[in-house]
Amino acid sequence: MTPIVVAKVGGSLFDLPDLRDRLMNWVALLPDHRILFVPGGGRIADCIRQLDQRHGLGEAKAHWLALRALSVNALFLSDLLGAPVVSSLDEREGAFAVLDAHAFCLRDEDRKGALGHSWRVTSDSVAARVAAVVGGEVVLLKSVDRSAEMTWADAARAGIVDETFPELVSTFRIRARWVNLRSSEFLLPQ
Repeated sequence: MTPIVVAKVGGSLFDLPDLRDRLMNWVALLPDHRILFVPGGGRIADCIRQLDQRHGLGEAKAHWLALRALSVNALFLSDLLGAPVVSSLDEREGAFAVLDAHAFCLRDEDRKGALGHSWRVTSDSVAARVAAVVGGEVVLLKSVDRSAEMTWADAARAGIVDETFPELVSTFRIRARWVNLRSSEFLLPQ
């Protein structure tokens, strides 16, 4: 069976002019894996957070709006990578695909362990939940380094992963890794 990697692409990476190349360089390191990309919310999710603060939408409504923002970002990554957008790994063809997190979460809503509806849950936890459902590992592709000594709970306290992520990794015994995609190791050779 081909190993599955659920790769969360941090929204903070969307401003990289060479994002496609960096992602493809990372994918090349995993030639025998099935990869499912989960887009981060980035600036669109930040706008929804501001709307919630200003207008009191409520966490549940804001959560679902933020998930819809992930659908927009999935279309962006799909165009960037030339990969299909899917709502589950079952639909995926080829080496990799991009997940429509909103569609996935709607389908996952009635399953045991489905995600809560609050700002404690971001695309980090969506990716972890997907990994739990498909039996894969999760890799967080971010803009910063994470020290080897930092636990996931420490990372949540520092605000570099959401509050729910450490709980999911622990509860479902998910193998989780961190990659700083802004690192020079993912640049194309000159």
